[in-house]
Amino acid sequence: MTTPPAITMRPVDPEQDAATIHSWTSQERAAFWGMLERPVDEVRDIYAYIDEQPHLAAYLVHADDEPLALFQTYDPQVDEIGQFYDRRPGDVGIHLLIGPGHRPSGATAAMTAFLAGWVWSDPAHQRIVFEPDVRNDKSVAFLGRVGAELGPEVQLAEKVAQFGFLTRDAWFARQKPRAARA
Repeated sequence: MTTPPAITMRPVDPEQDAATIHSWTSQERAAFWGMLERPVDEVRDIYAYIDEQPHLAAYLVHADDEPLALFQTYDPQVDEIGQFYDRRPGDVGIHLLIGPGHRPSGATAAMTAFLAGWVWSDPAHQRIVFEPDVRNDKSVAFLGRVGAELGPEVQLAEKVAQFGFLTRDAWFARQKPRAARA
């Protein structure tokens, strides 16, 4: 049996991480991220802006010290996305972009568990809000795999979003049978 990789996360450093993020977001596979044509200096500026906003955050996720994913959070009570669905206290919005290339065996599952644990470690967070592009089959399928309930499809400025909602209770209810099998 293979040991899953060690997953860690740290805030994005716009200067240090712009080249890595640009190399991921400028690939066709990341078209839904909306940054295909952005030069590296614009990517740096976008993440510098995110870093300055109290309701936004961006992190680089690592597997065994190698960059694995870009993880972003936002507060739907403040962010404009909140006007497109029924906001609730305790909502936290997330975006996830898994980087290209080889991933160690078990990295995606370990990362998902790590990120969920991180989100739920804040007792104020009661529900995760997802809103991938409806054409992003992989992201929409991910919602089902983590147990998110699909919400409405909503026309946003840049996409038609498929909303999904994952409550704290639903996440932990799904984990109990898995823990019993382990």
